[in-house]
Amino acid sequence: MPFTLDSITSETRKLPPRIILLGTPKVGKSTFASQSDNPVFLPIIGEEGIDDIAVPKFPVAETYDQVLEAISALDGDGHQYKTLVIDSASTLERVIFRHCCKENKWNSIESPGFGRGYEEAAQIWDGLALALDYLRKKRGIGCILIGHVRVRTFNDPLVTPYDRYEWDINQKGAGLLTKWADAILFARPKSYTSEEGKKGNTKTHAVGSGERCLYTQERPSHPGGGRGAFGHTPYELPLDYNAWVKAVADAQ
Repeated sequence: MPFTLDSITSETRKLPPRIILLGTPKVGKSTFASQSDNPVFLPIIGEEGIDDIAVPKFPVAETYDQVLEAISALDGDGHQYKTLVIDSASTLERVIFRHCCKENKWNSIESPGFGRGYEEAAQIWDGLALALDYLRKKRGIGCILIGHVRVRTFNDPLVTPYDRYEWDINQKGAGLLTKWADAILFARPKSYTSEEGKKGNTKTHAVGSGERCLYTQERPSHPGGGRGAFGHTPYELPLDYNAWVKAVADAQ
């Protein structure tokens, strides 16, 4: 279509969400994703989060080419899948690093120096995002990228440094994908603190209730956020996909 004044439109289009789901180990990230709209999982080598979940799944992808094959397989008729769940992006990063090293004949992703290896890997992430966007626009298939977290000290220039959860992949890839996603969700067990002992000699203990929560907005301690209605849901929700979908609908 030529770019003319006649091509301008104010038409809106509702597309399935691009979700990044981060969380602490064994909290139930894969279970949450299995509740999404007609999901199919793409397990990545090194990840066994769905071994005990009865959900449609591809064979374990061991190479980046196999990841692209799975995406290509969904670009066709004869299936009802509406959500591709990549489990996990954290293990996929290692696959991408190996792919970059093989293509460039590097010994490691750091061999080129000056961050060039990580820049190359970020370009692979960008290509993956484009492939997922193709499925989203042409086939109406959304995506959930599951990721693990680590605790790192954040040096905020305005306040005293503090610890926070962050995605455990390289910052270049994480930054690109964070901008790409419609919703960034963070899952962890709910915990409280209590103090024991006498005044002046107390100890603080962490107390868990077993409740698993989903956090939809960023806080100093963890990631989160979203665009549009995805950014206007309640801060804390049960770790349940249907509860999150209802919250998004209410925000809309």
